[in-house]
Amino acid sequence: MMAGVALLGGFVQGLSGFGFSLAAMSIWAWTLEPTLAAVLSVSGGLTGQIFAAFRVRRGFNWPRLWPFVAGGLLGLPFGLWLLPLLDPTWFKFFIGSLLAIWCPLMLASRHIPHVHHGGRVADGLSGVLGGIGGALGGFTGAIPTLWCTLRGYARDEQRSVVQNFNLALLAVTWVSYLATGLITRAMIVPMLVMAPVIVLSSLFGTRVYLGISDQAFRNLVLGLLTASGLAMLGSAVPALWLRAAAL
Repeated sequence: MMAGVALLGGFVQGLSGFGFSLAAMSIWAWTLEPTLAAVLSVSGGLTGQIFAAFRVRRGFNWPRLWPFVAGGLLGLPFGLWLLPLLDPTWFKFFIGSLLAIWCPLMLASRHIPHVHHGGRVADGLSGVLGGIGGALGGFTGAIPTLWCTLRGYARDEQRSVVQNFNLALLAVTWVSYLATGLITRAMIVPMLVMAPVIVLSSLFGTRVYLGISDQAFRNLVLGLLTASGLAMLGSAVPALWLRAAAL
C-alpha cells in the first residue's frame, strides 16, 4: 500500500511539479496515523522535488521566483503561529470551495482572463498564502499554482516557479520536523523504502511532462487544483457537519 501511494504521488509530482501531498494524503489520511502521514507526505514530496529540480530545469527565472519563495517562507511560520488561533477546518472549507468552483470554470473557458497587476507584491502574497496553507493543511502549492495560471505564465516558467517554491517550503518543513523530534527512528525505514519508488515514478512523470502540449499542461494543472479543492472539502465538510449536529 505504501509503495503504491508513493508510486502515484511521485508520478503526479513529476508530471505537474506539485501534488505529491494531494495524491498521498487522499489515501494516507484514512490509513495512517496523522503524524506519520504528515511526515511521509513531506518527506516523499521533498524527495520528488529534489529529483525533479535536477531533471526539469527549463524556464528557471530567479527574479520571478524569489517573491513566491520569500512570501512562502514568511507565511509558513505565520501559519504555524495562526494555527491555534484560526480554525483549520474552516480554512480548508473556504480555500477548497474556491478551488472546486473557480478551477472548473477556468477549465470550461477557452480564454482565461490573465492578471497583469500587482507585480512582485502580489506574487509574494500568493506565496504567503501558500505558506499559510502548508502550515494549516499541507497544501503549499495550490494557491501559487492557481496564481501562476492566472498570470498566464508559460508552461515551463509556471512549473519552475511552483516546483522550486515547493522545494523550498518542503525543505524548511522537513528540517523543522527533524528539529522538533517529529521524525522518529521508526519512520526512517518507510522513508527509505519510498525514496527509490518516488524517484522512478517521478522520472516517468517528467518524461510525460516533456512530451505534452501547453494546453494539456494547463488542463492537467487545473484538474489537479480541482481535485485539491475537492480533497479539502472532503476533509472539512464532514467535520463541519458533525459540529453542526452536535449543537
